[in-house]
Amino acid sequence: MSEHDLSADFADRAGAALVVGGSGGLGSVIAAELAARGSDVALTYRSNAGAAAAAAAEIERLGRRSWVAAADLADDAVTSAAVTDLAGAAGGLHTVVYAAGPHVPQTHLSRIEPAAMRAQLDADAAGFFAVAVAALSHLRESKGSIVAITTAGLGRFPARDGLSTVPKAAVTAAVRGLAAEEGRYGVRINSVGPGMLSDGMAQRLIASGDLDDRALDAARSNIPLHTFGTAADVAEAVCFLASARAGYITGQHLAVDGGYTA
Repeated sequence: MSEHDLSADFADRAGAALVVGGSGGLGSVIAAELAARGSDVALTYRSNAGAAAAAAAEIERLGRRSWVAAADLADDAVTSAAVTDLAGAAGGLHTVVYAAGPHVPQTHLSRIEPAAMRAQLDADAAGFFAVAVAALSHLRESKGSIVAITTAGLGRFPARDGLSTVPKAAVTAAVRGLAAEEGRYGVRINSVGPGMLSDGMAQRLIASGDLDDRALDAARSNIPLHTFGTAADVAEAVCFLASARAGYITGQHLAVDGGYTA
């Protein structure tokens, strides 16, 4: 069997990949990996224009074109306009990666105010749906795909992570529904569920005081591989699902969690 040239994964695809939340730590790594695999990349960001510009510069350093737009996913009109404008600038979309989602505090469900859960459902689950609806016409034309970043917590609930896991469960339900309905147009929709990442979630939880060394050791003991993953591990899964190598895969959830949900 000949070795697959990963840099050619998207080289023959017209248009670009859109990474929603491309200014974030995870989104920017995914954007760079898509560029390394031969794709032009468009990015959205909510408030960190500097991080978005840095991500775009990395894409261009890798020899691909980039476009950037601000988009608050709580505003459906703004979201739709950003997707439409970026698709127009790029000449279409072949992939949409949903990598948005703010850091949320670690809190037991019994201590979460309903208003806080409602706000998170609106920002994350409804935000994903707004992106998908805006992108579908472009993806139908390209027979493209959506990959949503959710959480490994869907398969094994991590205590105190309800503000993240509950909305991501809604996103995953939408992924399955869209996959069932959009397959007739050649559009695939899948999700990737990261576990604990050494260069992402763990750092944020330590900085916020939610995890100390003892808690981190306990978290590692719950992972069969006894180590945390990286953003690069997640980007690898995203690129696979978005590529033609996964052309017969849709409606699926791929946990990248070191076996946490095994």
